[in-house]
Amino acid sequence: MKEEEIKNMEEEEILNQQEESQETDEAVDSEANDTVAGDSVSSNNEPSEEQDPLEAAQAEIEQLKTQILYKTAEFDNYRKRTLKEKAELILNGGEKAVSAILPVIDDMERAIENGEKTDDPAVLREGMELIYQKFMKALEGLGVKKIDTDEADFDTDLHEAVAMVPGMGDDKKGKVIDCLQTGYQLNDKVIRHAKVAVGQ
Repeated sequence: MKEEEIKNMEEEEILNQQEESQETDEAVDSEANDTVAGDSVSSNNEPSEEQDPLEAAQAEIEQLKTQILYKTAEFDNYRKRTLKEKAELILNGGEKAVSAILPVIDDMERAIENGEKTDDPAVLREGMELIYQKFMKALEGLGVKKIDTDEADFDTDLHEAVAMVPGMGDDKKGKVIDCLQTGYQLNDKVIRHAKVAVGQ
């Protein structure tokens, strides 16, 4: 009896091991099937993943289009504003100069009125000198200044020779002898050359 019981126990153990082995194989097969199914699902999802970057790119394109339209409109407004400012500058560019000269005109009008009340030439001369000094000061404020000709060397950039004076000696050769018409500069740019006589 003991030997038969032992055999029965061994047979049951073998059967149990076979069942466990079968269950293990089934579990492995199930995992493999799950993996294959997962791969097929992921492969089915790949096209949708490709669509997402496409939609993102299209959204970015739309955003860039909007920015371009905004920048174009902004530049167009800037161009129109610049053209308007340029036109106003050309039209009213002399406003500063005229404003500086107006007080001198007021003084001249007063001098004319007062000149009718007096016959003294000294008074009239003094009034004219004061007006002239005020006028020159206003021009200096605008950047206008006289070209210096006193004992100056002749300079074609500043002077225009209208006469040559011979027999002035070697020390006067090539120098300005006399100024026939005053020259002026505006911010160091010659706007009228001084007409001078030059020693020969």
